[in-house]
Amino acid sequence: MYELLKKNITQLIASCLLVGMVTAASAQNKVTKVLVAFPPGGPVDFVARTISEQLGKELGQTVVVENKPGANGAIAADALMKAPADGQTLWLTSVGAVAINPALYPNLPYDPVRDLAPVSLVVNNVELLVVHPNAPANSPQEFIQWSKQKNVTMASSGTGSVPHLAMELLADATKTDLTHIPYKGAAPAITDVIAGHVDGFFGDIPGLMSHIRSGKLKAVGIASTRRHPLFPDIKTFQEIGVGGVDSDNWYALFTHKGVPSADLERINQAVRRTLTNETVRTKLITSGAEPAGSTPSDLALILKNDLTKWGRVIREKKVKPD
Repeated sequence: MYELLKKNITQLIASCLLVGMVTAASAQNKVTKVLVAFPPGGPVDFVARTISEQLGKELGQTVVVENKPGANGAIAADALMKAPADGQTLWLTSVGAVAINPALYPNLPYDPVRDLAPVSLVVNNVELLVVHPNAPANSPQEFIQWSKQKNVTMASSGTGSVPHLAMELLADATKTDLTHIPYKGAAPAITDVIAGHVDGFFGDIPGLMSHIRSGKLKAVGIASTRRHPLFPDIKTFQEIGVGGVDSDNWYALFTHKGVPSADLERINQAVRRTLTNETVRTKLITSGAEPAGSTPSDLALILKNDLTKWGRVIREKKVKPD
């Protein structure tokens, strides 16, 4: 009797171990996709690839980055909505596709609040105002004075882009006339500021750092409520008494609206642990981005507030896409 009982217990333990091994192997075989609505090599793609390996370790799965550029984010959003609601497909997007496009494109094929489930904020990218090195402005105050003395031209990466809307916030807050010059992307806009063809540009810090450090551009102000750690001497507009100039081109992860709350919480915790990893943090911070994990509810509130803010600017300024 004792031997039979011992045998049965041994078999039960072996079965439990086998189930555990199969479950672990199954988890390792799963693949989580991170969709990016831009081509490889851009700043959003860089952030996705920076977090992907560590996120895979935290999830116990393989994480791959899949680029779905085009249609102002609609292609990536469509791929997400057509994917199973199992949490295996995520979308890393910048603020534009989810908080600006709904007001800019009335027939947008997705609704970020209705169709997407917030997972976590990933990085903050505050806008930095840069000018040609020979420009007579070296601070926010001097730029405002300059813009009241002449017709200052401001480049942007396109009508309705974050750089464009940051310029509109500054024009409203300072009661100045800034002439908007839209370009097809940030690269040609930056090139023309360096060449002296356009006076200024609001841009994400990761895309401007090398030009500032090489002396081709001069940083004069930050559209944020606080200074940036990589540019501690550059003042914000708020600290000189100009409120409302707060523009953050944040990147965040979203998933299918139907993902169960338990899976959403599991992914959120994995993302937040990833962003505390020293290697990941150092790489992001060095690039100019600021790691910033959040809860799903915090991201939902950020999205709600930015939908309201950017929607108001677009309506009041009668901004129409090119």
